[in-house]
Amino acid sequence: MPETPTATVRGPIRRPAPLRQAVYEALTEMIINGSLKPGQHLVEAELAESLGVSRQPIREALQRLQTAGWVDLRPAQGAFVHSPTTEECAQLLSVRALLETHSAHGAAQHATPHDVARLWELQQTGLTALAAGDARAIVEANAALHTHITHLSRNAVLAELIPQVDRRVRWYYMPIAKPRGKDAWSEHARIIEAIADRDADRAEELMRRHTQNTTDFYCKQIAAVAVHSA
Repeated sequence: MPETPTATVRGPIRRPAPLRQAVYEALTEMIINGSLKPGQHLVEAELAESLGVSRQPIREALQRLQTAGWVDLRPAQGAFVHSPTTEECAQLLSVRALLETHSAHGAAQHATPHDVARLWELQQTGLTALAAGDARAIVEANAALHTHITHLSRNAVLAELIPQVDRRVRWYYMPIAKPRGKDAWSEHARIIEAIADRDADRAEELMRRHTQNTTDFYCKQIAAVAVHSA
């Protein structure tokens, strides 16, 4: 007897629509970089005009953004940029902390003098952005430094997992990039020094403190905004 197929062929796989994806990515980046702010009402017609597209890909993108947690769709009211809660912040940043501390430990074990020199270059880029008061540049420099530390850990699993939380970390970091900046970049310098000294345990501990300080700072800010808005 012929074998019974385990799956039914349902026709050609639908190819992704580049325009829909481009609109989704554009709106996501606008949320991350603060062009679209938490709580902001998203009007389809305005977004369509801004991006030079019809309202249909905007509507589809907003549906996807809701599923991904970037947007809230409210009945009879429309779409609004999601406002992260203290609990969401704590959950995401606690996961990031676990990943980043492992990265710092591995980087201290594997980094070469050339690698360390590159870390100092990235550190200087961040300090330059901080001096200029450019929040977006600070966020990008921060992400670049942390990404490079992950790369230096030589851990493929970490390299795969961290980008999954990086976008939301960038979003959370944007409003605190300047007020937290001086302390954050001083902490970065100490982490780089520990990596240069190949002191894996110290690099891990410093990264743990660094991520905890960022979490505490952000959550306090969210709490303060909530009290002010009440």
